Amino acid sequence: MKPQTIQPEGWAPALGYANGMLMADGTLHVGGQIGWNAQQEFVAKDFIGQMEQTLSNIVAIVRAAGGEVEDIGRLTWFVKDKAEYLANQREVGQAYRKIMGKHFPAMSMIMIKDLVEDEALLEIEATAYIAPNV
Repeated sequence: MKPQTIQPEGWAPALGYANGMLMADGTLHVGGQIGWNAQQEFVAKDFIGQMEQTLSNIVAIVRAAGGEVEDIGRLTWFVKDKAEYLANQREVGQAYRKIMGKHFPAMSMIMIKDLVEDEALLEIEATAYIAPNV
């Protein structure tokens, strides 16, 4: 069985990449998500708002593949401004729990110079496991 491209309903098409790829073994690779909405527009200009949108995008892809938040096993964060992230730890935690609840998968955070989309303040990619329908 070939991998299945995952694209949440109503989202603008991803050009040159897939938002998600569901493998035959149930592994879901979620491509790097940023803080834009389903129409690829940045509504939030601040770190916390973009973080919430980014995590919401990941959850939408996981759900489109038939999974739930608890199926996410790994998140890799790419953050442009370390000082802003550290200065907002309380808000980061609150925003994270708002979207992800008390589910804390394995995580890595990498500080980077820039992202392809100029308005993006962070990017997060994920890996989830969704039991195949047998």
